[in-house]
Amino acid sequence: MHSDPVERNRLAARLDAAVRASATPLPTPLLTVDLAAFDANAADLVKRAGGKPIRVASKSLRVPALVRRALEHDGFHGVLAFTLAEALFLEQQDVSDDILVGYPTVDAAALSALISSPRAASRITIMIDDVAHLDAVDALRTSMAVPIRVAIDVDAGLRWGGQQVGPRRSPLFDIGSVVALARTVVERPGFTLVGVMTYEGQVAGVPDAVPHQRARSAAVRRIKSMSVAQLRTRRADIAEGLASIHGFELGLWNAGGTGSLESSAADPVVTEVTAGSGLLGPALFDHYRGFSPQPAAFVGLPVTRRPAAGIATVHGGGLIASGAAGTDRLPVPWAPPGLRLTTLEGAGEVQTPLVGDGADALRIGDLVWFRHAKSGEPFEHGTTAHLLDGDRFVDAVPTYRGHGLAF
Repeated sequence: MHSDPVERNRLAARLDAAVRASATPLPTPLLTVDLAAFDANAADLVKRAGGKPIRVASKSLRVPALVRRALEHDGFHGVLAFTLAEALFLEQQDVSDDILVGYPTVDAAALSALISSPRAASRITIMIDDVAHLDAVDALRTSMAVPIRVAIDVDAGLRWGGQQVGPRRSPLFDIGSVVALARTVVERPGFTLVGVMTYEGQVAGVPDAVPHQRARSAAVRRIKSMSVAQLRTRRADIAEGLASIHGFELGLWNAGGTGSLESSAADPVVTEVTAGSGLLGPALFDHYRGFSPQPAAFVGLPVTRRPAAGIATVHGGGLIASGAAGTDRLPVPWAPPGLRLTTLEGAGEVQTPLVGDGADALRIGDLVWFRHAKSGEPFEHGTTAHLLDGDRFVDAVPTYRGHGLAF
């Protein structure tokens, strides 16, 4: 539905009208977010979460104003940060008073700031999967006056046929190793164990209804089904093991992502789920069987050359998504429709030639609106996000780069 050429032409018209209506010329790359699509996606995520609170994955936004906007929706609570330095910034800005850092940290400067701030330490929970992460904290402090909140990251990959399927995250898989680390935290002065995280990336982050890939998509759906079943049993067993630790009460179990909200939220052990990409609807989320977010984030690039008939070249464009290299990591020329990258040049850092039925309709100075393959990453390439309401930009808000930050 979202790839309808008519809708994409309407989108281009709205965005172009907003650019023309701007009181001052707007620099490119022009980063934009359609607020109506953003809010519709937020409402859909809440519905899919089935009553479980959604923690906002800031990595997928990287614009404080958008994190705040998500948190204003009923059903969202708290932030999943991707670095401790970022968490400290969001806490200082009062974006949230409940921030879970999704990855372990050994950032000495950030840890020093955390242990020196009772307020920040009461609002931020760091992630660990090794005693060495506790040692990194203790090496920096001279007293235990400020307790540090801790959560344990448990590997959520699928173990099948002697192999593991899923992200290579925590070394903790079996019940014994999780309970042993939890007991160490509970018994160690200066730390407070608050919960557990299990991120099932092989369920949340892999498309399962890709056109022209029926066999692969069917295999992915099978892996997802097996993962969900195995995880449900493992979570219950781990929760039972943690319940045996004297003096510890499990308060938080974070799980899931945009692509697994339903199955993660349905697990009775899970207390909250995480989502971020689903708010902006990047291209990698176009081909899921169970949901279809609206594209909400776009990058406008100007046509600067017409080197030949059937070719229009835009300035810049090389916004390649992280992850395993492949064509699915390339930006998608979206509006107006009828454009595609060339196989020889792809998306270039300084220029990107476009071909297709729509190329000859473009003139020098026209804008082509791209979608990034992943959510959040394009905002590393600009200082400002322009917020679209209808056919007008109603606000211009700083990205992390606009705040002078690079996490």
